[in-house]
Amino acid sequence: MPPVPVPPEVDAFLAKPNPAVVGTVSPSGTAHTAATWYDWEDGRLLLNMDESRLRLRYMRANPSVALTVLGADDWYGQVTLLGHVASLEDDPDLAGIDRLAIRYSGRPFGDREAKRVSAWIQPDRWSAWPLPR
Repeated sequence: MPPVPVPPEVDAFLAKPNPAVVGTVSPSGTAHTAATWYDWEDGRLLLNMDESRLRLRYMRANPSVALTVLGADDWYGQVTLLGHVASLEDDPDLAGIDRLAIRYSGRPFGDREAKRVSAWIQPDRWSAWPLPR
């Protein structure tokens, strides 16, 4: 797997609101995956979770994460990023989840009482199959 930064065609692929799956590591060492929204900014990933989510608990215990992004029109086209949680930030004004909800649905997040946390992920390595065009 090559190190970051990603080439321009991968950067353009990640800039789209494609479906994605995040992988974390449980305290027992088992893998945990969950479908997720993400955003890509300046070579980093933004994720946002309800404060009760298992993946958040696992990120706090072990910052190693993976994100696989699938092509919206062709799920066999994919990019995987391996990296670590660079920061976890409470999202009291829901700016992080609104950013993702608008990116994917075109409107702000519906649950205005939600307690949310944003995670900024710093990728270290990447792979793609096939390389996006």
